[in-house]
Amino acid sequence: MKILHHPQVEDIELSSVLYALSDPIRLGIVAEAARSGEQPCSHFRTPVVKSTRSHHIRTLREAGVIRVRVQGTQHFLTLRSEDLEARFPGLLQPLLQAAAQSSTDHS
Repeated sequence: MKILHHPQVEDIELSSVLYALSDPIRLGIVAEAARSGEQPCSHFRTPVVKSTRSHHIRTLREAGVIRVRVQGTQHFLTLRSEDLEARFPGLLQPLLQAAAQSSTDHS
């Protein structure tokens, strides 16, 4: 089984987090993870094919934004909100609020 890399809290870089959250699909995944808690990858509906969704999830994981837990053939995503708050206090909440506002503006 492949070991998934998750950066330690002190190794999470602001530029990587901001890059990961700069894509609307990735921001949507993060906003959904914030709302729903740990969910299997299949829970996250995206307007892209499965391989592209996997790429977005990998980008978020490698940036330290989400944690992926493997259980059998399933991959479960969790937002690393506590880690991000410890590393960059006050960063995540305004981004999630902006994502929520953006999604209601486009509905």
